[in-house]
Amino acid sequence: MSKEVINEIIRSRRSIFPPQYNDKPVSKAFIQNLLENANWAPTHRLTQPWRFKVVQGEAKDRLGKFLSDTYTDITSNEDFSPFKHKKILNNCKSASAILIICMQRDLKERIPEWEEIASTAMAVQNMWLTCSADGVGCYWSSPKLINYMGDFCDFEEGERCLGFFYIGNHNQEEDVISKREPIEDKIKWL
Repeated sequence: MSKEVINEIIRSRRSIFPPQYNDKPVSKAFIQNLLENANWAPTHRLTQPWRFKVVQGEAKDRLGKFLSDTYTDITSNEDFSPFKHKKILNNCKSASAILIICMQRDLKERIPEWEEIASTAMAVQNMWLTCSADGVGCYWSSPKLINYMGDFCDFEEGERCLGFFYIGNHNQEEDVISKREPIEDKIKWL
């Protein structure tokens, strides 16, 4: 693969949100490849802290109900948004699959926790680039609801949820425009 192709994949990576997904399912083979690519992220001391729980089919409905019910339970009446409640349910229904992104803390704490979070984020970036290269839509969401995921699925000791990675096929007619400021505004040469 040429560096031009790699540059194009990196620079064309975008969030494609669940409402933009179509009904064409993402294949199990694609999801397995996605997770294999995640597994090759950099990891200090080879802790390989990334963990994923794949949610498909009827389990998406259970997740949507759990998240929307939890949102209702933890939100005061004055802060409750019927729009947000409905959006939570619809995001789960619209996605072909949802990957629950988890980080397994090294129980010996040989490295700082932020490095394991960073490694997990790099694994997710590998997934994002894989989706971009294959024309599959994806979106990483990390709402406050992730703090309650231990009530939905079993976590190992030291494991916690860092978000949801929604994936789905989409119609690619839309041009998605970048919103990046120039890199020159973010650099100081010393």
